[in-house]
Amino acid sequence: MKKTIKKYQRYFSDERFWAKLKSQARNAGVKIVYSALLLFYAYRRKETPFYARSIILGVLGYFLAPIDLIPDLTPILGYTDDLGVLAFGLVTIAAYINQDVRQKARGRLHQWFGDYNEAELKEVDDQL
Repeated sequence: MKKTIKKYQRYFSDERFWAKLKSQARNAGVKIVYSALLLFYAYRRKETPFYARSIILGVLGYFLAPIDLIPDLTPILGYTDDLGVLAFGLVTIAAYINQDVRQKARGRLHQWFGDYNEAELKEVDDQL
């Protein structure tokens, strides 16, 4: 899986990440957006080592790639492959997701979604 993820690193950029999240946040849902934000903020930590950053870039690159297994425009099913890849990334680099990363991700979620279902975030946090 790690080799497959590496080929998607070229699709990642800060600008593309924020543009997709801003435009697709409501369609993607809280769980996917939270997962992507956790990875992004873990990537920005100085303490996150190179190997973990490489995994994060590949996972977020897959999320941003113009072509994926199930098109994101497909209702409900469109983000299931993204969620699986995001979950892989989160579990792989879980040691670098601290309380600060979680707070930043939750703060951004609050800006975009207002009140959201905390149970969805708990599902993601329980994987870590």
